[in-house]
Amino acid sequence: MPRFRHFARILTPLLAGAIAFPALAADPGPEDARAMKRFVDALVIMQENNADPIDVDQAFYGGAVPGLLRHLDPHSSFFDPGQFEQLNQMQRSTSKGFGTVVSIMPGRVMVLQVLPNTPSARAGMMPGDEIRGVNNYRLDRLESDQIIELLTESRQKPVALIVRHPDAMRLEELQLVPEAMQAPSVERVFELKPGIGYIRVGAFEGTTGRDIRAAIEKLGGKNLKGLVLDLRNNPGGLVTSAFETASLFLKPGQVILSAKGRNVPETTEKVPADTIPYTFPVSVIINAKTASASEIVTGALQDHDRATVVGEPSFGKGLVQSVYPLAEKTGLALTTALYYTASGRSIQKPFRQEGFELGETAAHPNEQTEFKTDNGRPIPGGGGIVPDIVVTPAMLTQFRDVLEESASFITFATEYIRDHKVTDGWEVSQDVLDKFQLWLGDRQIQPSLREWIANRDYIESRLKEDVYNLALGVAKGDEIQAQRDPQVQQALDSVLNPPAFVHP
Repeated sequence: MPRFRHFARILTPLLAGAIAFPALAADPGPEDARAMKRFVDALVIMQENNADPIDVDQAFYGGAVPGLLRHLDPHSSFFDPGQFEQLNQMQRSTSKGFGTVVSIMPGRVMVLQVLPNTPSARAGMMPGDEIRGVNNYRLDRLESDQIIELLTESRQKPVALIVRHPDAMRLEELQLVPEAMQAPSVERVFELKPGIGYIRVGAFEGTTGRDIRAAIEKLGGKNLKGLVLDLRNNPGGLVTSAFETASLFLKPGQVILSAKGRNVPETTEKVPADTIPYTFPVSVIINAKTASASEIVTGALQDHDRATVVGEPSFGKGLVQSVYPLAEKTGLALTTALYYTASGRSIQKPFRQEGFELGETAAHPNEQTEFKTDNGRPIPGGGGIVPDIVVTPAMLTQFRDVLEESASFITFATEYIRDHKVTDGWEVSQDVLDKFQLWLGDRQIQPSLREWIANRDYIESRLKEDVYNLALGVAKGDEIQAQRDPQVQQALDSVLNPPAFVHP
């Protein structure tokens, strides 16, 4: 069951890759002037003869320029004055939120953790609360994606929440005002086994490279036996932080990435000569939401045979966007270059897969389908990163789906911690399992004996996870979740038993 920390933090990458703000374009040449005259002539004819009056701004902002960009790629775009001001505000703005970690299900939002000294804590919210409504919208009528969108929008302004506290008969309305939230991009750091570290990185921000190094040192530094680096759902961020992260594991002078474009000088980024990298085995976990800067890190480690990549193929977003301010407070975002891994693979998926044909903004070698790592191992191209070992997430059975959709685990856990003190090391006893089975029966959830036995390990793990979430915090709950995550467990096995192609 996915978790979304939308009240605590949000990452909204405005544009993929690096964002540059070049100078205004030079004066148009003769060919440009002739093309502009043809446009003006057509506009004059429309103004003089169209049945209805022509809104010139709408014709230009909503038609002419977007029409030109539509034939380039799906990421180039035009900003009218209002949109361009929004862009500038987003560049300056700070992330806001309410300080709550929540679990989102269709029609339901359950509070897992309330951070201290935040708007949620001051309003009286607590773990186990259920959020029933947001700004007069009933959540029981919404799907998960709709709830996520609603919660995301609510983070930037005062919000009215309808909340049901555990065992309360009545709903309570809480008024919250968002505040600036500071949350580290390195989200989780713990040991999967003695000497084997796990680090989950949510995005690449200004201090991410240094934060990853600090996390490694906390786990044991160069004495670690291995590391699992989890980049699932990481949308990217600052490319410089990706360089710093890749340099933690690669040898001095090794190529991390290059950038090429039609009118952009080719640049190559290498590991600094004075780098002293870590040499323990590494596995990287990726999925379809691993994008941009996180693909740069993954591709560099894979190309140099430094890490085993586990999971699902990544998103395939590796382009440089330049934002050009135009007249009348408008702007233009244009794809000016693409990123390539050390082996020459383009990270960006071909736009023709999305119904576009890439224009002449950048060279694109995706016609080549196979590349080779340092050891001569073939790896596929075509955009994105394909894992060395493909592992899909665990699928829910019908019985497990009923337990998750009914929020049985977190509801039972909320009632349990009300009457029991839970400390680190608490385990799900047979008595707890028996009580949970009776509790389910009272709610007309009555699995067969065969179903119960087949799912016993899963039930124990989920109960322990949500009891830890509510009593000790979601960081402890995540440690339990990792123990049954097939992608994490495969990454762990690849660290303990590295494939022959991987070398420090």
